[in-house]
Amino acid sequence: MKFHNIKGLKGEVTVPGDKSISHRAVMFGALSEGKTEITNFLQGADCLSTIGCFRRLGIDIENQENTVTIWGKGLDGLSAPSGTLDAGNSGTTTRLISGILAAQPFTTTLTGDSSIQKRPMKRIIEPLSMMGARIESLNGNGCAPLQINGSPLHGIHYHSEVASAQVKSAILLAGLYAEGETAVTEPVLSRNHSELMLRTFGANIRSEGTTAVISPRPRLTGQKIRVPGDISSAAYFIAAGLLVPGSDILIRNVGINPTRAGILKAAKAMGGHVSLLNENREGEPTADLHVVYRPLHGTVIEGDMIPTLIDELPIIAVMAAAASGTTIIRNAAELKVKESNRIDVMVRNLSAMGCSITGTEDGMIIEGKGSSELPLTGAVIDSFADHRIAMSFAVASLIAEGETTIRGSECVSISYPDFYSDLLSLTK
Repeated sequence: MKFHNIKGLKGEVTVPGDKSISHRAVMFGALSEGKTEITNFLQGADCLSTIGCFRRLGIDIENQENTVTIWGKGLDGLSAPSGTLDAGNSGTTTRLISGILAAQPFTTTLTGDSSIQKRPMKRIIEPLSMMGARIESLNGNGCAPLQINGSPLHGIHYHSEVASAQVKSAILLAGLYAEGETAVTEPVLSRNHSELMLRTFGANIRSEGTTAVISPRPRLTGQKIRVPGDISSAAYFIAAGLLVPGSDILIRNVGINPTRAGILKAAKAMGGHVSLLNENREGEPTADLHVVYRPLHGTVIEGDMIPTLIDELPIIAVMAAAASGTTIIRNAAELKVKESNRIDVMVRNLSAMGCSITGTEDGMIIEGKGSSELPLTGAVIDSFADHRIAMSFAVASLIAEGETTIRGSECVSISYPDFYSDLLSLTK
């Protein structure tokens, strides 16, 4: 797909439902008794993979437009699938469902696409094995495909080396079935959607600092869940509004959970102006985001902020390329094991567009060109089939002189099928 620079972006946009929350709503609904209705569900490929897996596990799920209805059968209601479960490109599906499958009275083979088969699963295999799970990486490399032989589990207190909501959630979900309490302590608090939603469904779960503790065998009951807009999807419009001179954008109904909203802090640290309107702090907090153009400056992004914006670091790197001065991103080695090695890919692609950028072991150093209205140069960009890379460089093309071509641009369907049409709607 080809892109060009444009003048000011104007108008309103409503981004799709939050991907993390959509995944979890399906899983927890399947493990609950009775009907769960999910509105504003994200109809992206990753979340559809979660629906597909639970249908194969015997759960009746109806998907109509943006509403998903699940007829749950309780904690013990899953049945053995005939054949392999396919999680597609979804790391969330793969890791979280492993915690559930580890306790089932049957054996499951779980796999995904070529990207998933390269992503690290030892981070869940090790703690689940400590709980009594029997999980084998069939290729012996700590990655999918996984053979999960369901077995009785016991609670543990796991001290995670990484702040990962997927690791934490896999352990907590296994803890639903374990004997005794299960606790996870992280070095820094990761996104807490699992804790909030499990509590809504009736789980006995408490949080103490960076530790989450769950008691076994609750009676989960079906709920009505409205999924807020995904702040990771909103991030591209936040960046576009801040980067394109003359822009004025309103992004409706975005989740602003503080464990996810690091992009708002990063934008403020770079001199950006994002106003929160119509805030609602009940359950998962939401707000409308008003973004107006403002020249940006460099900053340092590190430490506790990283887990709150890990998925937004590629678009933050684009913002840094157009900011005045130097931006340093550190403590973000997790970028290497996403859908692509996002450190290497951002260095390669931003360099092709004329940005002075250096990759480090755990981040990037970016020298911005803030004095220029078109700080980047159009180039041929490879998305490496990574949706966040494709969307980041679609935004980068708006401030690039000449034409930008993004190879594999269709991969945005993983999380935001209508991204390009929504971006184009702001140019009219």
